[in-house]
Amino acid sequence: MENFAYHFPRIYADAGVKGWFVSTFLLTAWGGSLLNGQITDRLGRKNSMIVAVVIFLIGSSCQTIALSATVMFIGRAIAGLSVGMLTMVVPLYMAEISPPEIRGGLVVLQQLSITIGILIAFWIDYFSNYIGGTRCSPDIPYENGVSFSPYTDVGPDGCRQSAASWRLPLGVQLIPAAILGVGMIFMPYSPRWLLMRGREEDALFSLSRIRQKPIDHPDIKSEYINIKSEVVFEQLQHAEKFGTAKGWKLELLQYEDILSSKPSLKRVFIGSAIMFLGQFMGCNALIYYAPTIFGQLGLDGNTTSLLATGVYGIINCLSTFIALFLIDKVGRRVLLMCGAIGTCLSLLFVAAIIGTNNGDLSQNFAAAWMGIAFIYIYDVNFAYSWAAVCWVLPSEIFPLAIRSKGISITTSSTWMNNFIIGLASPKMLETITYGTYIFFAAFCLIAFLFTVLVIPETRMKTLEDMDEVFGDSTAMEDKRRLQQISHAIENELAAAAAEVDVAVDGPVALELHVV
Repeated sequence: MENFAYHFPRIYADAGVKGWFVSTFLLTAWGGSLLNGQITDRLGRKNSMIVAVVIFLIGSSCQTIALSATVMFIGRAIAGLSVGMLTMVVPLYMAEISPPEIRGGLVVLQQLSITIGILIAFWIDYFSNYIGGTRCSPDIPYENGVSFSPYTDVGPDGCRQSAASWRLPLGVQLIPAAILGVGMIFMPYSPRWLLMRGREEDALFSLSRIRQKPIDHPDIKSEYINIKSEVVFEQLQHAEKFGTAKGWKLELLQYEDILSSKPSLKRVFIGSAIMFLGQFMGCNALIYYAPTIFGQLGLDGNTTSLLATGVYGIINCLSTFIALFLIDKVGRRVLLMCGAIGTCLSLLFVAAIIGTNNGDLSQNFAAAWMGIAFIYIYDVNFAYSWAAVCWVLPSEIFPLAIRSKGISITTSSTWMNNFIIGLASPKMLETITYGTYIFFAAFCLIAFLFTVLVIPETRMKTLEDMDEVFGDSTAMEDKRRLQQISHAIENELAAAAAEVDVAVDGPVALELHVV
């Protein structure tokens, strides 16, 4: 919006400052995703989400009322920290309270929800741009005849477009955050976290509430045993490998253990690499800087490019449904390979169109719209493939013992790569223009080759199959020990229930000794 440019001219006009404006958020999000592990274990999944929401409300409020670039940057950094925390804990909480039969589908549903959020954000931006008119000085033509400059195109009366045009979109963020924060107050605690804290009676009550079944229902008893078995298994494994280490020392020892094992390192490499490639294929560069890109493709004015950005959001959202229906039918590799080829060709066509017109498409209407069409084709190909599979695959390839830590590494990988792309993209678009699209297309080709040569197919794979793929005996041993622990818990529960003349109000606390 021109009023935003009027208040913050360097953020608007300087590609380097613009990059840092976007990337400050991403850098602190990376930090938040890494730091939140200890917080979620201490406060619980539910409470850590509420804490993250409070932090976000502070950051978003700072941006909404900002009168200086410094306050705006501080607000971005605070909000980014909270979003990083949420991207770590929300999938974890979902996985721990959802029934096993729909857990995988929820991962894709989460990605669909993200695209819906992006879509809504794009259209809020578009309509709010009309508040007070779309121009600072509608009676004064642009000095360069093409685009607005906050240094030369503001009249003597200042900017006539309302500041609400950009404060409203920033302020609207407070609404879903508040809904999430208030809503979480009424949500149950994770039964798994409660068992980790030794609160067995609370865990059983929470599980009963989540499943809407009585405490003594066989399904509740069976799931309770499975969850407790996993918790006891992790506690035993930690005691064997790390002794009495706690807190950050335990965290560091766990990460060191993952990276010191060749099969585990291979899984981490594949999970992190797919996140790296997903970012360097240009997905978020196109989302963050879509108005700039559509302006580069010949669309005149901020309003027109914002409209094209809103259409991009619609296509992005609808294309995600393709993944929802196909990911378990055709497999992960097929979607990744098709998506990589489709995005690569689309970006090469965009580069060719901009290059052959010397970066000026304002006089070539047909070429401009052809370039925009290929941006949309890129959007379709990325949304049904890498956008979805990037989140599904890491959740599948790690064995139980290292799953949470493995996913935390891959999640932090996507934020760090996101930060790099967010920082570099505006400068690339300004200096090498069509070369930016060739750069991203090259990584699309690398992504295709990486999929063919390295990424295994995980569709319909069992724990044992995955173990064989990575040449690791960990999963088989984990499963054997889990079965042993589960049988021991089941036997102790049965023995406790069979005791005569003992009134039991809630589950009996168990002391489990497994060899």
